[in-house]
Amino acid sequence: MTERVQAAPEGHETPSGPSREDLCLWYGLMHLGRILDNKAPNYLKQALGWSYHAPCAGHDGIQLALGLTFRANQDFLFPYYRDLLTVLAGGITAEEIILNGISKDTDVAGGGRHMSNHFAKPSIGIQNVSSLTGNHTQHAVGLGRAVKHYGRDSIVFTSQGESSLSEGYCFESINGADREKLPVIFVVQDNGYGISVPKQDQSANEHICDNFSGFPNLRIIKCDGLDFLDSRRALAEAVAYVRTGAGPAMVYATCVRIGSHSNSDRHELYRDEAERAAARAQDPLPRFRAYCLASGLSEEELQALETDNQASYLAAHDHAMAAPAPAPASIHDFVLPEAWVSPEYPEGTHTATGETISVITALNQTLKAEFRHNPDTFIWGQDMANKEKGGIFNVSKGLQQEFGAARVFNGPIAEDFIVGTANGFSRLDDKIRVVVEGAEFADYIWPAAEQIVETSHDYWRSKGQFSPNITVRIASGGYIGGGLYHSQNVEGWLTTLPGIRVVVPAFADDAAGLLRTALRSRGTTLYLEPKFLYNAKMAHAVVPPDFAVPFGKARVRRAGTDLTILAYGTPVHFALEAAARLEKEGHSVEVVDLRCLSPLDTEAIVRSVKKTHRLVIAHEDKVFGGFGGELAAIAASECFPWLDAPVTRVGSEFTPVGFNRILERATLPNTDKVFAAAQKVLAF
Repeated sequence: MTERVQAAPEGHETPSGPSREDLCLWYGLMHLGRILDNKAPNYLKQALGWSYHAPCAGHDGIQLALGLTFRANQDFLFPYYRDLLTVLAGGITAEEIILNGISKDTDVAGGGRHMSNHFAKPSIGIQNVSSLTGNHTQHAVGLGRAVKHYGRDSIVFTSQGESSLSEGYCFESINGADREKLPVIFVVQDNGYGISVPKQDQSANEHICDNFSGFPNLRIIKCDGLDFLDSRRALAEAVAYVRTGAGPAMVYATCVRIGSHSNSDRHELYRDEAERAAARAQDPLPRFRAYCLASGLSEEELQALETDNQASYLAAHDHAMAAPAPAPASIHDFVLPEAWVSPEYPEGTHTATGETISVITALNQTLKAEFRHNPDTFIWGQDMANKEKGGIFNVSKGLQQEFGAARVFNGPIAEDFIVGTANGFSRLDDKIRVVVEGAEFADYIWPAAEQIVETSHDYWRSKGQFSPNITVRIASGGYIGGGLYHSQNVEGWLTTLPGIRVVVPAFADDAAGLLRTALRSRGTTLYLEPKFLYNAKMAHAVVPPDFAVPFGKARVRRAGTDLTILAYGTPVHFALEAAARLEKEGHSVEVVDLRCLSPLDTEAIVRSVKKTHRLVIAHEDKVFGGFGGELAAIAASECFPWLDAPVTRVGSEFTPVGFNRILERATLPNTDKVFAAAQKVLAF
C-alpha cells in the first residue's frame, strides 16, 4: 500500500517501506500531538485557560496525514476545533498551540479573541474558522472558486466531523463544489458521535458520505482514520483526482473518539464502560508505535523521540506562560478596517447640475464603473445574470455582457451559499472585491444570517489578518404591494452587529456614492436599497462622475430651526414633504438624511437637535424594536438639556405588511403620519 503513496512534504520511501527519517518524523509528530492533547485539560484545572478543549485522540491517523499533505504557504486549510494534530503537522508550533489554548495576545490565530482549540495561522494558509460547525465549508468552496479563477497551484482542504454534514450549508457547499468542479478536498472525521448524538440519529447511511454518492463530479474516498498510512493513501488519491480538474473530493475517515466530546461533556452518561474500553483499545498512537518498531526503529530511538518531545513541550509551555495577555483596551481594535474616503468628496456632498437619473440607473452605472476601475471585482447572486436579464429589478443589467460570465454570474437559490462563498473568495487576495445580491428581497436574507454574522467578526476574530471585502446588496422595504416576504426592513437587526457597515440611500447621488465607497473599502457593507425608490421620480438626482459618500456622514437635506426630522431611505422623502407643508404653517424644519446607520453620524444628530430643540424620527421599519429606538436613546442621553419636547418616532405598525394595498397603507408610514407627528411635537 505505501509504495504508491506520495506524501507532501515528499517522503523517502523505498519499495520496502518508509525511511527511518520519515518514521521518526511521523511518530514524533503524533506523539507530540498526544502530549499537547493530554496536557490541555491541566491548564483549565490550574485556571490558566484552555477552557474549551476537544481532544483529538482517536483521530491521529487522519489528522497526521492531513497536516502533512497540506503544503504551507501554497495550499489552504480550514481545520475544525478537534484538529490539533492536523495543524501541528501542518506548520503550527507547539508553543503556538499552547498560546491559543491559554488565549495569549501573541496567539497567531487571533490574539486570544477566539475560543481555545480554534487553531489558525493565516500567514501560512491555515484559516481562522468560527465555532459554527461545518460553516467553513462555504468559505472553502468560495476560496476554491477563487483558486480556480486565478489559476493558482493550490488545493483547499476543509476538515469537519461527520455530524456537521447534517447542516444544510454543508450540502450547499458540496453541491456547489461539485457543480463548479473546484479544487476542494472535504475531509470528514467520523467518530460516531455529534457530541452525545449517535450517528444513527444523523443519517440512515452508516457512512454519511454515501448521502452524496449521486454527485457526478465528487470523488468519495473512504479510509481508516486510525491508520496513518491508509489515511495518507486516501489523501494522495484525493489530491491526484482534484489535480485533474475533474472535481472535488471527499476523504471519509472512520475514527474513534477516545475521550469525551470536550471538557464540558461527560461521555460516561451515554457511553458505557465496555464502549469506552473498546475505544481506548483502538488508540492509534500505540498502534503506530508498534508499526515503527516492526519497520526497523528501535525502542531506544522511540524513547529518545519521546524524551525530546517532553522537553520541547516544557520549553514551549514556559515561553507561552511568559507571553503577554491581551490588553483590555484592545477590544476596540480591528472591529472594522479603515474605509476609503474620496479626496474629491470628503463630506459626500456636491453642487453639480445637469441631467438627473434614477436610483436604479445610478446603481447600474456605478457598478459598471467600479468593475472597470478594479478588474478584481466580481458579482453573483440569484437570478441576476441570465442573458438579457440583470436581476429582478435590473440593477445588474448589462454587466455580464460587458465583463463576462467569469466575473458576473448566477448563484443558486441558496442565500447562505451566496454570501458564504463571497467570504471565501475574498480570502485569496486583499485586492478582490465581491458584490453579492444577498437575496432577491430583504425578507429572504435570513438563511444567510449566519454568514452575515460570520463576516461581521472575521476581521476582529483574526486580529486584522483577514477582512472579508464584500458588499451585500439587498432590496429592502415596501410600498410595492409585495406583502409578506417582499416588504420587510432588516436594518434593526443588522445594526446590532459590530464589524459590518449598514447604508441606506434615499437619492440617486447617494446611491452611487455609497456604493462606490463600499466597493473601494475593505470590510463588509450591507447595502440596503429601498426598492420603492428604484425608479421613483422624487429620488432622481444629478450624479457627478466618481461621486463618493463616506461612511458615517449624514446629509442635511433641508435646513431648519424649529424641529429636526431624522430619516433614512424612503421616509426621507416623507420628511421633506412634511417639512414643506409645515413651512406653510410658519415652521422651519430641518431634515437630516442619515444615509449610513453603522457607523452612525452621531455628531450630526446632536448638532441638529441642539439647534432645533425638538426631534421626530421617521423610518419605515416597525417602531417597536426598530432602529429609531437607538436614535431616540442617543438624543435622550446626549441632548436632554436642549430638548423642549418628547422625542417622537414614526414607523410601521407592529404587524406584518399585508398584500392588499389598503392593509399595506395602514401599516407603513407616510407623509401624513410624519406631518401629524411633527405637528404634535411642535405644539408641545
